[in-house]
Amino acid sequence: MGSQPYNPLDKHNLAASIAEALLRQTPEPIDQIARFAGSGIYLIYYTGAHKSYIPLAERNRDGKFEWPVYVGKAIPSGARKGTKLPKVPKRPSKKSKVDPLPEAALFERLKEHRDSIRFGAGLDVKEFHYRFLLCDPLWIPLGESLMIAKFAPIWNTLLEGFGNHDPGSGRYNGKIPKWDVMHPGRAWAVKCKPRPETPAMLEAEVENALQMATVPHSPQMLIGSVKASDVT
Repeated sequence: MGSQPYNPLDKHNLAASIAEALLRQTPEPIDQIARFAGSGIYLIYYTGAHKSYIPLAERNRDGKFEWPVYVGKAIPSGARKGTKLPKVPKRPSKKSKVDPLPEAALFERLKEHRDSIRFGAGLDVKEFHYRFLLCDPLWIPLGESLMIAKFAPIWNTLLEGFGNHDPGSGRYNGKIPKWDVMHPGRAWAVKCKPRPETPAMLEAEVENALQMATVPHSPQMLIGSVKASDVT
């Protein structure tokens, strides 16, 4: 037949299996997030009435959650540079009254995003949901790259900067992120250098991009369309 034998360990098939597992998870309100341990990948969805996000929000209402506004990952601190495996919490001593908490990399990242949304002008944190998948750090970049390639989330692409951290004192030489121009409110962002775009200009760009975008309507369409170019 000319086709290659199916290899479940091929990176494209591995990425598809990660994506399928992620999309099976139930979305939860991001303003009600509670602490949990672990690392992995996640999707954030918007369902509100901001005029620039209407095409996207309509795809996420009524429990559909088809088009994430942002895709991200959280990896253990020990694995960030790929030099060592994440640390395993030590067993508490007999004298210890409190068990050590395992690292909550994914929770902490989502909490940061929740706070950014709360500060962002024109956004209501109650109109955002997230779904996540806890997984081994080895597979996290693979799953994230596929999700970004397939959904082209507007906060990952055109409106960059949502996931940025405060660079810290003396490091505000870069331009203010586009996300903070359109949704001002984060205190650290105003310390960065100004950029030429205005909120109105970015709103128009976002509206045009979302109107032109083509996004799969179901996980099945997403998984079935994995190509080598989608996975790095």
